[in-house]
Amino acid sequence: MYRSHSGTDSRGMRTFTRKGEVLSTTFTANTPIETNLNITELVRSLPFIGIHLACLAVVWTGVSTTALAVGFLTLAVRMFGLTAGYHRYFCHKAFRTTRVFQFVLAWLGTSAAQKGPLWWAGHHRSHHRYSDTEEDVHPPGVKGFFWAHAGWIMSRKNQPTKVEWVPDLVKFPELVWLDQNHYIAPISLGLALFFLGEWAEEIYPALGTNGWQMVVVALFCSTTVLYHATFAVNSIGHLFGSRRYVTNDESRNSLLLALVTGGEGWHNNHHRYPTSERQGFYWWEIDFTHYGVVLLSWLRIVWDIRGPVPSVLGDATQQSSTMVS
Repeated sequence: MYRSHSGTDSRGMRTFTRKGEVLSTTFTANTPIETNLNITELVRSLPFIGIHLACLAVVWTGVSTTALAVGFLTLAVRMFGLTAGYHRYFCHKAFRTTRVFQFVLAWLGTSAAQKGPLWWAGHHRSHHRYSDTEEDVHPPGVKGFFWAHAGWIMSRKNQPTKVEWVPDLVKFPELVWLDQNHYIAPISLGLALFFLGEWAEEIYPALGTNGWQMVVVALFCSTTVLYHATFAVNSIGHLFGSRRYVTNDESRNSLLLALVTGGEGWHNNHHRYPTSERQGFYWWEIDFTHYGVVLLSWLRIVWDIRGPVPSVLGDATQQSSTMVS
């Protein structure tokens, strides 16, 4: 279990521990900005890098319509786990659900191989507090595009879970367990895809797929696309697009980004009113995640969906589409 016990080290930084292990550190304003990755960090990131390299195995396995269809399905379902589950529910409490479905959302998000729900929510809440400043974990305007896109994930200092940011989540032991064992969900998905492919090859050979093809296309390739769609919100979403609202950051709205991320591209809207589940504030702002959450509400699986208040909709001051200078 995570402990909320905190202390101060010799540099005046607050630390949080679990059974004597340092889990997270709150850096002070005097902490140097580090954006270079060392050899140790690159070695520690080999699983992350390896998933990208594993996509090259498609030259050996080939591609079938069946594998592509399953890959799109795993992409869409896990994207929803991240956007509706990790982001809108765990980070911002934009709707309510049962404890059982809460775990389902956590499992789906974890299967995307972006660590556990506590880790994800802790870093994201910190991002909102310090957005586009030196203390932000991924500010493209301060630390560069690569760091904001993927470099920060490989950095040693961003590996621990920021438990001090998620006191409302650490009270659920099943979420703590999933956070500590976040590798189980993607490995389970990989095994399921392998056996599905082997079964299909044996029973329906006309489908033209097999176990390894399913793993490469529907897991590795799908996960890699999911990585960079998600990461683009942190990098591109703070550099390119339009600004409807004046906020204390460089968040942008982008239709293209919204289309490839299930609605997360309305990032300036989101930073203006983070607790709104609906990030496309107007009917023409496509938000596939919101449509899914509404469907779940019709089935009475979720409820109390939060939206933007009238005062937020009324204070828009549309700025021109631009890249931050």
